[in-house]
Amino acid sequence: MIDERKTLGELLSDPLIERIAPDAIRKMDLSKDEKWGKSLEQLREDCFGGDLAAGFETLFQAAKRGEWYYPLYTQAECEADPARTGANLVWLPSPAEDAASRPYILLVPGGGFVNVWNLTEGWPVAAQFNRLGYNVFILTYQVAVDDHLLEREMGDFARAIALIRDRADVFNVDWRRYITCGFSAGGYLVCLWNVPEKGFAFHGLPKPQAVFPVYPVVSWKLNREDWAGEADDEDDDFDLVLFGCDVETAIHSPFEIPDHAESFPPCAIFLTETDELVNPEHSRLLQRALQRHGIPCRLEAGPSGGHGFADGTGMCMAGWIERAVRWYEALSGALPAEKQN
Repeated sequence: MIDERKTLGELLSDPLIERIAPDAIRKMDLSKDEKWGKSLEQLREDCFGGDLAAGFETLFQAAKRGEWYYPLYTQAECEADPARTGANLVWLPSPAEDAASRPYILLVPGGGFVNVWNLTEGWPVAAQFNRLGYNVFILTYQVAVDDHLLEREMGDFARAIALIRDRADVFNVDWRRYITCGFSAGGYLVCLWNVPEKGFAFHGLPKPQAVFPVYPVVSWKLNREDWAGEADDEDDDFDLVLFGCDVETAIHSPFEIPDHAESFPPCAIFLTETDELVNPEHSRLLQRALQRHGIPCRLEAGPSGGHGFADGTGMCMAGWIERAVRWYEALSGALPAEKQN
């Protein structure tokens, strides 16, 4: 097992996994940050979400087995569009002998659309899904681009699933059967993937078996109300980058998830009542929208833990990953076949 006394810098500099070091927190140079010299134990004491040691152990085990890191775009594609550089898929297979009989997890960390926090919401979460017998693919998607970011990110989803399809024999998975799980901004992305005009249907790909949004953003209308009077020109610029239009147009479009939730698969939502970054009402809006359409939905709101609890280690949300998959397993056994596809 990983020694928690090792520093973040020591682990990310190990030749076995050093190629993934830039993805620990995508678009943040950790080697110039104070976190680089801190041990995993110190980072845990600083209330860093997630079992970091378990996450690193999963990475090292995958790297020892062979191929595990897959760029989504070719070198030529990245040269033509540099924003694609660094978008990738990391394969973290479960040691469980029957993992191939289950859907795989497409895991999407958050980061406010400017970072991707694999360090907390990727690798440690994958470790728990692996322990429960699920193969995991972590998506590191495009961020910090100049235009139409959400459409680019949906393209990253499509490219990731196509890559899994093309290598399904190597990965030993049924590429059509998958569950998406996303955090915060990543929670928004896994929800948008279920909107026909933007996600799986638009790209001609199978619908997920289930979706697990964790403290997700889902409503730009609610965001606008929450931040009324505080918006500035920088926010307007970010809206154009994100949507390719202003936020007023976006809230009357398929980008407004609660108004376009009819094609969702079964959904389990996790959050805390003390979330200081994403209003818990986002999750309740999604729950009510799914209930209107008769789509199975489970919502679990912990009393504490704030935003970014990741895998829930050491918090009241500990065990949420197991509760999510057990709920899905119980539900999928009772659903008619047509409801599972």
